[in-house]
Amino acid sequence: MSFRISLSGMNTASSDLSVTSHNIANANTIGFKQSRAEFGDVFAVSPYGLAKNAVGAGSRLQRVAQQFNQGNIDFTGQALDMGVSGQGFFTLSNNGQTVYSRAGNFTTDNNGFVVNPSGQRLQVYAPTGDGRSFNTGKLNDLQLATGDAPPKVSTKVNVGVTLPGNATAPTNTPFDATDPTTYTHTTSVTVYDSLGASHSQSLYFTKTANDNEWTVQTQIDGVNVGGPQTLQYSDTGALISPAGGNIALPAHTPPGGAGPMTLSLELGNSVQYGQKFAVSELTQDGYATGSLSGITVSAEGVVQASYSNGVSKPLGQVALTMFANPQGLQQAGDNAFSETFESGQPLRGAAGTSQFGLVQGGALEASNVDLTEQLVSMITAQRNFQANAQMIQTQDQITQTVINLR
Repeated sequence: MSFRISLSGMNTASSDLSVTSHNIANANTIGFKQSRAEFGDVFAVSPYGLAKNAVGAGSRLQRVAQQFNQGNIDFTGQALDMGVSGQGFFTLSNNGQTVYSRAGNFTTDNNGFVVNPSGQRLQVYAPTGDGRSFNTGKLNDLQLATGDAPPKVSTKVNVGVTLPGNATAPTNTPFDATDPTTYTHTTSVTVYDSLGASHSQSLYFTKTANDNEWTVQTQIDGVNVGGPQTLQYSDTGALISPAGGNIALPAHTPPGGAGPMTLSLELGNSVQYGQKFAVSELTQDGYATGSLSGITVSAEGVVQASYSNGVSKPLGQVALTMFANPQGLQQAGDNAFSETFESGQPLRGAAGTSQFGLVQGGALEASNVDLTEQLVSMITAQRNFQANAQMIQTQDQITQTVINLR
């Protein structure tokens, strides 16, 4: 019996060494969570209970428990690298099977899907129509668009100008864009048609003979768009006509096959005072075709694509998953876990909510293995193994002594 007790001790010490070896081997594995060997003593129990003078039967390995404490967040500068600070797991699709991981070293495959080194696809919540919220009721594969972003035709031009109150009406008429003596001031902005081609829109401001009155003439690529529009200001310089400062221009069809451009001028921020002409705002809402230029990930896990035309749009929000008992997860290899009955049902949500944690873009969570601690555990397990081996040797000597009795 004593031999078996010591043998069980050697087996548990060997298991302890194996767990420690596994931890040390993965000290540099991204998102790795160290394990701890947990042991229990063994007693032979009869139907009548355990006798008070019963001697234990040794030890056994009860479980190898994952330790899910936070690892260090190391910045890498890679756009698709992600680290979670909190309790959440990345949600991945492995050919339709859902698995979970803390390793956020993602890249793209040949179809633009964001995957980990095992080819498992990162799951996100798709953006809704307004682009500011996400459909948290359904998981989707995150895919980066590899084609160009479509253009947007310009529809509105915001014009904030200061017209000089001491200006006088030009002496030469009628208006001629090539003759600066027929207008007072001018400025221009680039607008875009439905095909993304750029056009120069020029605004010509002309002081009339009436007090506090101006006209604005619009040209696109040198072609007049409608006639001059009248602007009326109060004696304090505020725009009073047109009401609200909105001027709807007639449709203009540019050459090249694009559709008609229907623009409106928003002059609500224009004023008349001072002695100098100044432009404080001149923006429009259109843009040309753009190609993908960069990817950013916010702390809330929103993956944002930036395009060369200055447009940014969300591609999805990273779906994180928590479990009531993460130590009940089944290790699936390659830094992945699968849910089990012991882990409980998965609870999904977005970063920044509840206890899911935050997502750090351009960074990775390092292994939580403490090498110093593991080396001490190795020495302890080695001593335990040696002590049990010595116990077997001692028992052998006693047995040999008994056998040699005459």
